[in-house]
Amino acid sequence: MKKILLIRFSSIGDIVLTTPVVRCLKNQLKDIELHVLTKKKFSNLYKKNPYIDKVFEFDTSLKDNINELKTENYDYVVDLQKNKRSKRVTSSLKCPYSSFPKLNFKKFLLTTFKINLMPDVHIVDRYFEAVKDLGVENDLQGLDFFISEENKFDITELPSEFQKGFYAFVIGGTYKTKILPAVKVIEVIKRLNEPVVLLGGPDDIERANEILAAVNDNVVSLVGKINLEKSASLVKQAKSVLTNDTGLMHIAAAFHKNIVSVWGNTVPELGMYPYLPNESEKCHIVECKDVKCRPCSKLGFKECPKRHFRCMMEIGTEKIVTKLGIRN
Repeated sequence: MKKILLIRFSSIGDIVLTTPVVRCLKNQLKDIELHVLTKKKFSNLYKKNPYIDKVFEFDTSLKDNINELKTENYDYVVDLQKNKRSKRVTSSLKCPYSSFPKLNFKKFLLTTFKINLMPDVHIVDRYFEAVKDLGVENDLQGLDFFISEENKFDITELPSEFQKGFYAFVIGGTYKTKILPAVKVIEVIKRLNEPVVLLGGPDDIERANEILAAVNDNVVSLVGKINLEKSASLVKQAKSVLTNDTGLMHIAAAFHKNIVSVWGNTVPELGMYPYLPNESEKCHIVECKDVKCRPCSKLGFKECPKRHFRCMMEIGTEKIVTKLGIRN
């Protein structure tokens, strides 16, 4: 093998979950040139990865990329996206390729009929199925996330009491049914009684303001104010991390943090829980297992399909506080 192309289009968490494969390909197949094809909005995640030699990015159309990729004369393609668009790329390049078991039918059975035939295998280990024929094995070193020097957050910018230690609360998520409601976050903050930094994107500002209005001055919100890398830098420096099932959850795992992950309409059985090989004691799953309608989706919804949102509203905050109290 001289030149390998890895395909993963999106999203933040999914790309972070491919990093063990990236690292092991580069470290175990000596002197290979490793390229990646991804969406432009996520390309920086790969561009900052020192194990990758070249990144191809696209917005909507893959036509120009395919023509350019053909000139690279790849020896092998590793498809970690496995959809119609990625299959179009692999078929166009006409070289050996491999993928991984996506298990869509089993996910359908679990989310629709609550029939769980999912293997007890994390998505990272399923990704490694795509490279086993190359002789590449999981080094069990976990995930990678790289922060550039200019994006390292200086905690002296925080109030003095935060500089002695703080907790990071990731309050956002792509879908509302995967987000711990503000009222629950407020309960946790009041019980914890420790400095807390709120993290999230612009869409989470209203929720952050609701939280700030209900708590005292031991909470700082940087929601919508800093970029992903700076948020990651704060996660790295936090005592513990409270997070929904979202990208920063996987970034926290890359830094081997003590993680309390809260699950609503999705479930860990789908294989996307925090990946911490040999450090299971740092992963704390909080969920309402007795809510019979979950999981109702492998992704999420804008609103609870049943209107009651019991999967999040019945979360016990005392357990969250207890698990957050475990120091790294």
